[in-house]
Amino acid sequence: MFLKNIYTLVNACKIHFCLSALLILSSSVFSQKYDLLIKGGHVIDPANGIDKVMDVAVSKGIIAKVAVKIDEAAEKIIQAKGLYVTPGFIDMHTHVFVGPNAGTFANGVNSVSPDDFTFRSGVTTVVDAGTSGWRSFPLFKKQVIDQSKTRILAFVNIAGDGMTGDGHEQNIEDMVPDSALRIINRYSETIVGVKIGHYNGTDWTPFDNAIKLARQVEKPLFVECHLPQYSFQDQLEKLSPGDMITHTFENIKERMPIIGDDGKVRPFVLEAKKRGVLFDLGHGGAGFWFDQAAPAVKQGFAPNSFGTDLHRFSMNSAMKDMTNVMSKFMALGLSLHDVVQIATWNAAKAINHESLGNIKAGNVADLAIFKIRDGTFGFTDSGGKTISGSRKLEVEMTVREGKIVWDLNGLGARKTDF
Repeated sequence: MFLKNIYTLVNACKIHFCLSALLILSSSVFSQKYDLLIKGGHVIDPANGIDKVMDVAVSKGIIAKVAVKIDEAAEKIIQAKGLYVTPGFIDMHTHVFVGPNAGTFANGVNSVSPDDFTFRSGVTTVVDAGTSGWRSFPLFKKQVIDQSKTRILAFVNIAGDGMTGDGHEQNIEDMVPDSALRIINRYSETIVGVKIGHYNGTDWTPFDNAIKLARQVEKPLFVECHLPQYSFQDQLEKLSPGDMITHTFENIKERMPIIGDDGKVRPFVLEAKKRGVLFDLGHGGAGFWFDQAAPAVKQGFAPNSFGTDLHRFSMNSAMKDMTNVMSKFMALGLSLHDVVQIATWNAAKAINHESLGNIKAGNVADLAIFKIRDGTFGFTDSGGKTISGSRKLEVEMTVREGKIVWDLNGLGARKTDF
């Protein structure tokens, strides 16, 4: 009887010990309220009117809380004092339908793999500017969009095969609105609008078909064609509020520049903007000239979005990347708040994805964390001209769906004893 009581007591102690251990363990686990906590950074979130030092907490890939001070425990804490914290940048104009075909953008080597270039410049979302057409979009979706960590949205080209060279992009018979409509409806969450691009003929049919399709699906039209036989004013007058025209500050013979001989933004351009037509930067390799951008910005005419026109050639020319573009416009006179708004909230609204481009509790945790370097920096345009600036953005960390995907100086890494 005595031994039986001892045995019972020992088992009770074991159970008590196990329960205590479990309570301690569960307490430790549940005390980790957040997955990621960014402390002491200067948050700029134009959509929600925030421009001050705050903490940002992330849980399960979602913004959990934004407050002046958050003291709850987190699995990982990022000390962001002296840094800026903003929504992840949105690049409105890219070409990322990378593939094996030589000399083309659609499924070709002239496009680039987005993850190789986006995160290091704070970009978490790209919009492909019609590299794929209604016929090739399913391959683009399977081959690139579904394989990338970068969020990829897209304008679908009215041309069936997309950007495969003049032989196809001038073929009006391949611009079939009904076929494009079926693809847009099938992939409505990914396709944000319709693209008319690189057509330079004398027939308005492609343009009109693209407009009709955009109105039918209630999505914006993205215009990149030059139509040298028709005036720039004619093109703008065909567009509706929310439609976009790109390469805003280019100065080439195929299209009238936005700055007139008097040095002012042309009245019909101002009228189009007043009506709600959106002007994307579309920097690219040949789409940005200081003789257009500098006077326009001084007159209060800034781009609505910072489409970099990212592709194989532009990234190694004057464009470079999103942060270089943003820094360039700061050198032209825009404020840090201005360029953040253009790169985030403006772009999100333009593509009707207003859960992006802001840091609101409940939205996806896409974040850019960067510093401002002070010094003397050179910025160039497509004509080989340069200006100097005293401030330049440098991305320290990029967070995509709550995960750190770029960490320049190891802010999120464990310290070593070496």
